[in-house]
Amino acid sequence: MSSVPRTIDPFQLELLKSCFDTIADDMALTLMRTAHSGIVRDSLDFSTALLDAGGLTLAQGICTPMHMGSFHDAMRKLISRYEGRIDPGDVFIFNDPYAADGQHLPDIYITTPVFTEENRSAEPRLAAWATTVAHHSDVGGIVAGSNALGAEEIFQEGLRLPIVKFIAAGEPNRALWDVIALNVRTPDKVMGDLQAQLAACRSGEREMLELFARYGVDTVLDYGTHLQDYAERLTRAEISEFPDGVYEFTDHIEGLGEEPELVVLKARVTVAGEDVAIDWTGTSDQIKGGINPTFPFTKASCYAALRSLMVSDIPNCHGFTVPIEVTAPKGSLVNPVFPSPCGARGITGYRIIDCLFGALAKALPDRVTADTAGGSTLPTIAGYENGKAFVFCETFMGTWGGTSEHDGQQGVPHMGANQSNVSIEMIESEYPIRINEYGMLADTGGAGRHRGGLGLVREYEILSAEAVLNVRSDKRRFPPHGLFGGRSGSPSWNYVNPGRSDRVLPVLMTEVEKLKRGDVFRHEMSGGGGYGDPLEREPEDVLRDIIEEKVTPAHAERAYGVVLAGDGEPGTWSVDLPATRRLRAEMRETAASITPAAAD
Repeated sequence: MSSVPRTIDPFQLELLKSCFDTIADDMALTLMRTAHSGIVRDSLDFSTALLDAGGLTLAQGICTPMHMGSFHDAMRKLISRYEGRIDPGDVFIFNDPYAADGQHLPDIYITTPVFTEENRSAEPRLAAWATTVAHHSDVGGIVAGSNALGAEEIFQEGLRLPIVKFIAAGEPNRALWDVIALNVRTPDKVMGDLQAQLAACRSGEREMLELFARYGVDTVLDYGTHLQDYAERLTRAEISEFPDGVYEFTDHIEGLGEEPELVVLKARVTVAGEDVAIDWTGTSDQIKGGINPTFPFTKASCYAALRSLMVSDIPNCHGFTVPIEVTAPKGSLVNPVFPSPCGARGITGYRIIDCLFGALAKALPDRVTADTAGGSTLPTIAGYENGKAFVFCETFMGTWGGTSEHDGQQGVPHMGANQSNVSIEMIESEYPIRINEYGMLADTGGAGRHRGGLGLVREYEILSAEAVLNVRSDKRRFPPHGLFGGRSGSPSWNYVNPGRSDRVLPVLMTEVEKLKRGDVFRHEMSGGGGYGDPLEREPEDVLRDIIEEKVTPAHAERAYGVVLAGDGEPGTWSVDLPATRRLRAEMRETAASITPAAAD
């Protein structure tokens, strides 16, 4: 590799950084526009990245942060395994968490080496990599959608792919294509999405070659190296402004199935000068259930949390991660060993981020949010219609907690995943499912000076003769907590046939629920935690929430001490300020009289 030039042109550096970012984003757009499955095309559960020849990330598409921070580990394993056997025209494929440092089996990587021919007499030169990862609708296994919470080992989760050549020197590996198609429930969707990933990689390869032709290979690679140094320096400067200290927090996942055993996540964050160390010692051991995240995924989640708290325009490249050390005991939940299942590990990735926010709230109170709804709920509804399998799954987002500056947002993705809720029309046009309700639930946001975002609701009616339901959710026993006096948001709920049987399902289902035509599944997402004392919320803000039907008058009085005036009609409502002042004074006096022992 060429050495970094002694004189760096800052304008050239910014230009090439923008070029790298644009190429990664163009890859993402190509993948989205050509994907076949709803989980990729509509939920946007995929990521793209551009890497240098050594596998260091140069840029990442505006995709899923919990994917992107793990590209380096996977590519490092690929490069070491195939050293001397990487040729022009090759395309690699893999998904296995253990053999390939993948994430979980539905996330299939497709990556292409970018070779340059600097003159006709020279050998082609490996200069970069165009890489994608996409969550596929199904890769086999004991549960449709391949997110088997009840799996006890990875062999039950689906098709495992080590790092192999999908295309070798331009020649497709037909046998492998056939093996994949035969082992999945939705081969048209899966093979179509793999083609979309190939198209995205070709887009990245083509645009990188154009960049090399315009500025020269050595110049582009030299500035890529300097970009890593620049990102590291910016990150260290940010960290140096964090208060030094040790910050700890304990969070929970309430466990699997009908009789859940509590899962504990314990974070210890040490800020020392320009470095951050994150230690997960004390976290539960790996479990016989599909929520164990691989260690690269754990690291990526930690990187996402730290990046969300930084205000500088730090390049999204590998250099950002250098000052951040992540450790976890082997065999723990967040650093499992073979053959632990990983299919539903996303719920733990979200909790890793939430746990770090809880710890760093003590150091950076103005930069964190109160607790979120815990990431996406992942409902999967599958069956057969006219003899053909269908698998509907979506990453149903989402609600944030309140912040020091504003109320929590709702209908937005968790910061660990820039993903999207699928529109009702897309669901109903493609699957035998009717959406009976989709909206926000009043009174679910945690009360606070800044209110938590409202919980969302989605209700699915089955139109096929029969189907099976699998759900990954959380935040029932431990609803999203508030910060600095803010109250917790509402818990989450899963119902079958509300108003009829009202059967309540576990938050993390280890066995599928069998449904028939006319059955209804209703998911009520938890609300975000509140930030600050609810009695400090401006009464006019509470009134606006009432008018917008985010808060009911009874809840406004009970949680915020706000009393309405008017004749009972919404159009006549106003705040009765004298009554509000009296009620709030009484509420403060009552709170002050409760001793810590009584509060416990």
